[in-house]
Amino acid sequence: MSTAPRPDVLRAPLVVEFPFTRSLGPVQSAFLTGLRHRTVLGVRTTSGSVLVPPVEYDPVTADELRDLVEVGATGTVTTWAWNPEPRRGQPLDAPFAWVLVRLDGADTALLHALDAPGPEAVRTGLRVRVRWAAERAGAITDIACFEPDDSTSASAQVTPYTAAFDDPVTGIVAPARLDYTYSPGAAQSRYINALADRRTVGERCPSCRKVYVPPRGACPTCGVATTEQVEVGPAGTVTTYCIVNVKAKNLDIELPYVYAHIALDGADLALHGRIAGIPYDEVRMGLRVEPVWSEGGRYPDHYRPTGEPDADYDMYKELI
Repeated sequence: MSTAPRPDVLRAPLVVEFPFTRSLGPVQSAFLTGLRHRTVLGVRTTSGSVLVPPVEYDPVTADELRDLVEVGATGTVTTWAWNPEPRRGQPLDAPFAWVLVRLDGADTALLHALDAPGPEAVRTGLRVRVRWAAERAGAITDIACFEPDDSTSASAQVTPYTAAFDDPVTGIVAPARLDYTYSPGAAQSRYINALADRRTVGERCPSCRKVYVPPRGACPTCGVATTEQVEVGPAGTVTTYCIVNVKAKNLDIELPYVYAHIALDGADLALHGRIAGIPYDEVRMGLRVEPVWSEGGRYPDHYRPTGEPDADYDMYKELI
């Protein structure tokens, strides 16, 4: 049975995602709580200008700012960019415009989405109004988006705001997500393809003759390209390690466990690996280990003791 040849250079989608939790000061708390009540608040600076969204310190004088004012829910587009392919988590599912809107009474612009039928319907100077979300929780998403407004004139009137909202928002959780296509390059592609055959392959520097695993495509010491492939291991030596006591999300490994630097036989650079098959408090520097491959053989799931005598310190001290 024939199999398709592996690509010379690998490519794969990669997603980095985590929630960012932050507390709010009195100004940001008032702004987000106001949105929950369909009220847009700004803050007046030392010079008298009104900033929306509000900040807690004057960007010019660094003075503390607490003079909250209510601005309009209508405004003017100052600049824009069309988004033909909305991505996951963006305000609208259909194509829309990113706009900077200077709300009536404000001196700065707020970034948000504009619901428009097409780019031909968007222009600098377009009058728009807030479309409020049906359910509001005290977040910028309480503004569902902006939509075109029939009004032609802007009102610069602002209203001082001195009241206090009930149940103020004191913190938010902002999801951060980055998804992209990653290519490890030619050297690491060769390394990954070898792992699929349960082999570990490094590359030798033509100048200093050191073997680097994983290979980087160039020697970090000499700065010259590496192309000569050298198979190393499979056994190796623990050069140093740490005991992990904090459980990672979606990682089904019993705590505590050991994560170590392992110098594979024939390599001049230690790689990372989890140590198992031995009590965590018996792992030590110099321990001889071998890989236990994951199901399907794509990569070592962990390393276990080989049963050999520990390596002499002088044999691995330069790899710590």
